[in-house]
Amino acid sequence: MIDLGSGAGLPGIVMAMLLPDAEIILLEPMARRVAFLEECVRLLGLRNAAVYRGRAEEAAGRLVTDVVTARAVAPLERLAGMAAALVRPGGLVLAMKGAGAQQEIARARPVLDRLGARDVMVVHAGSGKVSPPPTVVRFTVGPGGPPGSPPGDQHAGSRRDA
Repeated sequence: MIDLGSGAGLPGIVMAMLLPDAEIILLEPMARRVAFLEECVRLLGLRNAAVYRGRAEEAAGRLVTDVVTARAVAPLERLAGMAAALVRPGGLVLAMKGAGAQQEIARARPVLDRLGARDVMVVHAGSGKVSPPPTVVRFTVGPGGPPGSPPGDQHAGSRRDA
């Protein structure tokens, strides 16, 4: 998993703690935040977490994963392309968003279609367990079909509790 724009390490550090058998990459461009993340990884003894300094655009082609997470990185229309460049075809993007998630999906629709995004939906993660549950835009990345073909987005804009 790559936590894109990891910042303070959310959700990447937490995922590394909860999933000790998963490899977690904390991708962050800012030196001060990288130093903080490296210290957290060291103090917590997270052998499954690695910190990489850089931007998504620079890491594209060098880092590839099954899942990309992002929290407070960019609007979905920009974030979708950054995340898609880091995830394998058929991989999952989980973008923590706020109450305007449906509107972000609508604005990002041309980009999502171009990327071949499938199963685009808003998920309320931890619904019934945490209050308020985080709002997450979830989608699967291509492989994209031929230009002009529908990306197979059967759940666009639907809501699902997880």
